[in-house]
Amino acid sequence: MKRGKRYAEAQKLLEKGKEYEAKEALELIEKFPKPKFDETVELHVKLGVDSKHADQQVRGTVVLPNGTGKTLKVLVFAKGPKAEEATKAGADYVGAEELIPRIEKENWFDYDVIVATPDMMGVVGRLGKVLGPKGLMPNPKSGTVTMDVTKAIADIKSGKVEYRLDKTNIIHLGFGKVSFGADKLLENYNTIMDAIIKAKPAAAKGQYIRSVAITTTMGPSLYINQK
Repeated sequence: MKRGKRYAEAQKLLEKGKEYEAKEALELIEKFPKPKFDETVELHVKLGVDSKHADQQVRGTVVLPNGTGKTLKVLVFAKGPKAEEATKAGADYVGAEELIPRIEKENWFDYDVIVATPDMMGVVGRLGKVLGPKGLMPNPKSGTVTMDVTKAIADIKSGKVEYRLDKTNIIHLGFGKVSFGADKLLENYNTIMDAIIKAKPAAAKGQYIRSVAITTTMGPSLYINQK
């Protein structure tokens, strides 16, 4: 894969094979040549678990102290008073069965997170084949199936992120923007890593954190010395 000039310039700032302390890595990222947009800073954590086993799943949510730098759009499946509550709480879209054809037939995905009240999961379940592959299916573990729609919307809007293993046992997520600066990014990083460490399954054997890398949207990876 051919890399651009900016990537090559950033690569020159790194020591080959070095594992950085998180703060040092984030300070280096600030020195990378900047593109014309505010890059997302991404975290990639490889875990010593097997996601094929239900008792070794690692999944949860955490509210980042400094947010993500992105305002997420929220769709809420609710009816009656709960639909009114969702609208007042700042949901971008609120609806029920009438949204199904729009999502299924019109490929409508102008939202980042879906929240549903428990009584609406029969309706939302009909969209499983469409929402599941996109990671949009509401889930009680992530706090997106709830009667407390006000709290769910507030958490999402204030910087709640979900972390979950992919098929290769890696967690990928964005945890801020380069413009945040090293200190705010470090607070977000520590909050996520603490949550992932606490979520270690009892069935996990051997080394839990295999590798941690930080990168930007357009930049090279920096490997972190995560003790």
